[in-house]
Formats: sequence, structure tokens, C-alpha cells
Amino acid sequence: MNAFLFDLDGVIIHSMPMHTAAWEEYLRRYGIEPSSLEDRMHGKRNDQIVRAYFGDRLPADEVFHHGAAKEALFREMMTPVFDAHLVPGIASFLSRNDSIPKALGTNAEPANVDFVLDKAALRPFFRVIVDGMQVEHPKPHPEIYLTAAQRLGFEPSRCIVFEDSPSGVAAARAAGMRVVGITTTADHLAGVDLHVRDFHDSQLDAWLKSQSRS
Repeated sequence: MNAFLFDLDGVIIHSMPMHTAAWEEYLRRYGIEPSSLEDRMHGKRNDQIVRAYFGDRLPADEVFHHGAAKEALFREMMTPVFDAHLVPGIASFLSRNDSIPKALGTNAEPANVDFVLDKAALRPFFRVIVDGMQVEHPKPHPEIYLTAAQRLGFEPSRCIVFEDSPSGVAAARAAGMRVVGITTTADHLAGVDLHVRDFHDSQLDAWLKSQSRS
């Protein structure tokens, strides 16, 4: 049996546009022009993004404050349109694969993990949750996925990761795992074993069935 490991943003919820909008609003409140925003934020942890715009010398408590305040703004903006941003087919996919051990491995902060899993009623599907605050090294380092696999009790070679970002794919590959690329935020992801549009994609179930025999 294989285990399934999922990223959060872009895999369970198509959140990049709202994260971008929230960062733009937040940075402009401080008079900071959000140049190259998507390149600086995609697949990154909040402390990295905050320091990229507010400076490397910012004290840790201020870094945390900025990150938490931006995420609160994100949740406020996302709440009224939440259901429309869930990646199509995610709930039914998790349900029909209920017997397969699953973990969440994400750079996201715990408050956002709770917001998405609880609002979408998806928490019961995940035996293990590893967020960006539980590891020393965020993606593209493999620590998040290696930790998730260890907590599930699976060797990395028996894990299939669902990812949408180059840094997430790099993390999964460095961990020695197979990767399904979800093309919510990029049309092509280098290094994946399969590209799918979402969890309704007709290729997905057939490919996963073939992997169960390998």
C-alpha cells in the first residue's frame, strides 16, 4: 500500500490569488510596493516572505506579528468565497480513498491549516499534519515530507505527494517520493510523475491504480 501526502495551498484550496491579494493589501498598508510578489511568496514560509519585504534584520517577534496579521487578513478575505476556492474533486477523492493513510505536509501556518481543514470538514481524512512551524527547514527542503512519512510509518518510496509548486515538488523529490502535479497555479511542473488539472481529472485514478502495483 502507498500513502498519500498532500500540500495545502493550491492542492486542497486554490488560495494563491487570495494570498496574493492579501499580501498586496497588507504591504501597501505599510507603504511597501509588492514587486515580484508571486515569485517571492510561492512555496515560501511567511517568515521568509516577511523578511524579503521588511528586511532581514527585523526581530523575530515582529516577523511573527506581520505574518500572523497577514494571515488573519487572508482568512477574512477568503471566508465569504471559501467553497468556490476548494480544488474541484478534493472532498470526493479523499472520501473514496478513505482507507489509504494520508498526511498533510505544508509550509502554511497552523491557523490557516485549521481554517481550511475545519471549514471544509476535511480534517478526519488526515492521520498526520505537519505544518511549517513544526520543522526547522521549510520546502524545498524535504524535512516536511520526510517527517510526515515517518509519522505515518511509511518509507518515502511508498509515498505519493500531491503538489502545485516547484518548491514543493523539489521537496518531495528530495525526499525520494513520487509526485502528482496539480496545475492550479502553474501549467507545468518539472519533475512530476503525472500532471492533472484537479481531482476530477480522468487520468488520476488510473495512474494511482498502476502505482499500487509497483
